[in-house]
Amino acid sequence: MQKIKLGKSDLEVTDICLGTMTFGEQVSESIAFEILDLAIDQGVNFLDTAEMYAVPTREQTFGATETIIGNWFSRRPQARQSVVLASKVAGPSRGMPWVREGEGLTAADIVRSCEGSLKRLQTDYIDLYQIHWPARPVPAFGNRYFDPEKTNPDQSSIEEQLRAMDRLVREGKIRYVGLSNETPYGVSEFIRIAQAENLPRVATIQNPFCLLNRSYENALDETCHHLDVSLLAYSPLGYGLLTGKYDESGTTGEQAPKEARITLYESVRKQRWGRAASLDAARVYNALARKHQLTPVQLALGFCNTKWQVASTIIGVRTTDQLKENLAVSGFKLDSQIMQEIDAIRLNHFDPAQ
Repeated sequence: MQKIKLGKSDLEVTDICLGTMTFGEQVSESIAFEILDLAIDQGVNFLDTAEMYAVPTREQTFGATETIIGNWFSRRPQARQSVVLASKVAGPSRGMPWVREGEGLTAADIVRSCEGSLKRLQTDYIDLYQIHWPARPVPAFGNRYFDPEKTNPDQSSIEEQLRAMDRLVREGKIRYVGLSNETPYGVSEFIRIAQAENLPRVATIQNPFCLLNRSYENALDETCHHLDVSLLAYSPLGYGLLTGKYDESGTTGEQAPKEARITLYESVRKQRWGRAASLDAARVYNALARKHQLTPVQLALGFCNTKWQVASTIIGVRTTDQLKENLAVSGFKLDSQIMQEIDAIRLNHFDPAQ
């Protein structure tokens, strides 16, 4: 596996990151331990989690994923020193009062959330601490348009959020700062204010990036290139649509595998990945893979590997077999002919999961 330096930080991570949001919901602690052990033994040094996980988020499983990882560190303490650990503070609660009281993201919220994560993770520090989604009403999670009327002038400012991060850095509780589900404006403002006020500089952005959602390439990639902010690509398999397992199912997933999230959770079927247009596009890309004697997983992950925009690709699995299949694609890139065919498909199926 290749090692990638993130932004202007000194963090060097593998080009595959193990995402963990299934731990504590679809994945038991014992299976999670097996997945973590295998990933580390195969050379992965990058783990990503969040305070709100497991997903789909519920009050009963809030913090469960971090707790499982913390228990794994306790069982395998040497791993903590060799792993780059990333977690996230949730943005405004989005109807999740168990995350925090109120609808904001204040400096006190950030500090309190970090301290809670450290306790669950059984560690003294987090290498990369990310803001899970902006405090601003941005296009994200299937909402495609910015509405200035929804802007809240009382919402905590970017500077306030950065000053909270600065406190955590100075206290040794986090090393570097990242963003998630951000926009070109947001990235630019975080960098501008950090430089002007001598506050921590953003190293990464974690946004969706896959064959079904390439919105990152619509100006955000230029912003991050010039500002040296590294992309951590999440949902590279489009919530499973790009594995081929839904190709024979109905548009709402009724015939999908019974253990799949799109089957188990109605809320998932209502999101961007549950759109009929997303499944239609996925079927076309999966057919392209088979035309070139590739599996859908090889095409989807190979696409991310081939794009200059991607620093590390975040994979999420439920089993060690899925992990092995994903890891086998490490370093695999697509040739120019396939990339041209992918771009041609995008003309007719333009980012349906945006």
